[in-house]
Amino acid sequence: MSRNCIFRILLVLLLLLLMIVPNGSSVGVNWGTMATHQLPPEKVVKMLQENGFHKLKLFEADDRILEALIGTDIEVMLAIPNSMLFLMSQDPQAAASWVDSNVTAYTYHGGVKIKYVAVGNEPFLKSYNGTYLQLTLPALRNIQQALNDAGLGSKVKATIPFNADIYNSPDSNPVPSAGEFRPDVRDLAIEILHYLSINNAPFTVNIYPFLSLYGNDYFPIDFAFFDGTAYKPIKDRDLTYTNVFDANFDTLVSALAKAGYPDMKIIVGEVGWPTDGDKHANIQNAKRFNQGLLRHALSGEGTPARVGIIDIYLFSLIDENAKSIEPGSFERHWGIFEFDGKPKYELDLAGTEEEKGLIPVEGVRYMGKRWCVLNPNVNDWEGLADSVDYACSLSDCTALEYGSSCNQLTAQGNASYAFNMYYQVNNQKSWNCDFDGLAVVTQQDPSYGNCLFPIMIDYTSSSSSSSSFLVDERFFDLLVAIFMGIVVFLMVQYDQ
Repeated sequence: MSRNCIFRILLVLLLLLLMIVPNGSSVGVNWGTMATHQLPPEKVVKMLQENGFHKLKLFEADDRILEALIGTDIEVMLAIPNSMLFLMSQDPQAAASWVDSNVTAYTYHGGVKIKYVAVGNEPFLKSYNGTYLQLTLPALRNIQQALNDAGLGSKVKATIPFNADIYNSPDSNPVPSAGEFRPDVRDLAIEILHYLSINNAPFTVNIYPFLSLYGNDYFPIDFAFFDGTAYKPIKDRDLTYTNVFDANFDTLVSALAKAGYPDMKIIVGEVGWPTDGDKHANIQNAKRFNQGLLRHALSGEGTPARVGIIDIYLFSLIDENAKSIEPGSFERHWGIFEFDGKPKYELDLAGTEEEKGLIPVEGVRYMGKRWCVLNPNVNDWEGLADSVDYACSLSDCTALEYGSSCNQLTAQGNASYAFNMYYQVNNQKSWNCDFDGLAVVTQQDPSYGNCLFPIMIDYTSSSSSSSSFLVDERFFDLLVAIFMGIVVFLMVQYDQ
């Protein structure tokens, strides 16, 4: 067999191998679990794989989720909640124990691909009034040291997801190139940057263009998106900004440079757009923002001040109906999937803006087709307002807010919606649809237009999922072994 013939065969085999192994999207996603009725983790993980998500951020160590991730090719950023920062900062042994239980226990060949540990979540947020300022760096040090001691420090890095309010530009010069860290945290931020740098760890930041628009009627709407149609772009020396994401990102780039770390890797730990709970939070805007974001982040164009693919984690995967709504009613509606794992809109995760449907969670079981509504036979509505307030305080009525999907309902419709949400959250128990005779159970769906009256997931149902053919790390290893075997065989044939 000739050398050229062998070369051609090897080339063809290599191309075939590259075609078989999926390239996937480099986009990540946040998976929060603050919901009254959660989907089985193994079903969600299967959905993540089928949609091509290769990066996942978790807000706490959940054994069921981590077990479901075993054997997959999904990179994981695993978080330590703020409530644990005091312990992690004061007790290195507690940090070592946490790493042992939640990282080391799952980090083995064929286990979970944990790549980052997120120490806290936006601990320097202004609204925390300095609660975590002196805890964060010691906790970061103890966690990274525990990772190093466990022999994992070269492949698992500790980072801190910061809110974008940790840096800004002065009012006298509101352009990205003037960006610096907040004066009250600047020295501490530089200490953290030094520690991240010597450990080759990234700087993580959460950027929310939606919040620039929320509550500010004077903010130019188009500047929140990536269409390039901003009425009045920002001119910063020789750079031009047509969207607030790039301006915010490059403000951080400038702050890092001024602090002495111009080349530090940046991860956008959270970025997305909600679909309900505010006049600007709807499916159309969410699709417009997220699809534009994916195209922009994955194109390699980068931002005006930093070229390259932008490492992002979409916020978020699934709606969470038990989140605090103190920041706004939209907080429960960030998901690109509904509470039951159904996609809200088409989204091309590869960033090419093709009309591609997302794959839903399969095999979801629901409670019976029963709803709780205002009793049409009641004439005396005394106490109705109190009953509605009670129902909403213990369920989720954010869809009734101004500008939201159920804002068009009548007063009677609002009552029915509130009663039904309380009834569903409490698992359709008959005594949870009474309200002193004001409510009644019906089998007729009261949904109206775009306002859906949901039926909750039957969380007592089996969580087993059907098997599927998924190319994971072990299968890739097998392909490589077969390929190398063929190479050796062909070389022997050539020598003969």
